[in-house]
Amino acid sequence: MTTALQRTLFDDQATSEFEVVVVRSNKRKKSSEAVLVGREIRIRIPGHMTAAEEAEVVTYFTEKFETKYGASRIDLVARAAKLAKRYGLETPNSIRWVSNQNQRWGSCTPDDGTIRLSDALVRYPDWVIDYVIVHELAHLTEPGHNDDFWALVNQYTKTERARGYLIAMASVEAEGR
Repeated sequence: MTTALQRTLFDDQATSEFEVVVVRSNKRKKSSEAVLVGREIRIRIPGHMTAAEEAEVVTYFTEKFETKYGASRIDLVARAAKLAKRYGLETPNSIRWVSNQNQRWGSCTPDDGTIRLSDALVRYPDWVIDYVIVHELAHLTEPGHNDDFWALVNQYTKTERARGYLIAMASVEAEGR
């Protein structure tokens, strides 16, 4: 027996356009799998899974696809150039998403002007992403976290709000591990 349940993912977030379809199968014993078909995530799970287990699997796969495909909605080069101009900061030589930063939101190498942002940020509001970009842009001028650095970063009006958001999200994600 196969049943399907369809729901909209992240109804409260305008950035997501994914639909989620969960298919339960009594033939499937242990594993779950997901495929992306257009803007629909089809998740196949064992028929015996509890609602809580299903929710955990759905969260896992939707976050995975949101991270992988959500990054394409943001033009980092244009965003960094706009923020650099607005706040009088240097423009990076390159800026890109990376998936190997699990302990920090971004990093900057001032010597070659490169900035890397954790792709986990794609699920966060744009004003939080902008804060991380401004933070890393400031490192192009001031490599350390001294008073001059914070004066540059604090030009961004949502600095404290974004820092609080990131602290809260790091705490929530740590509890989920």
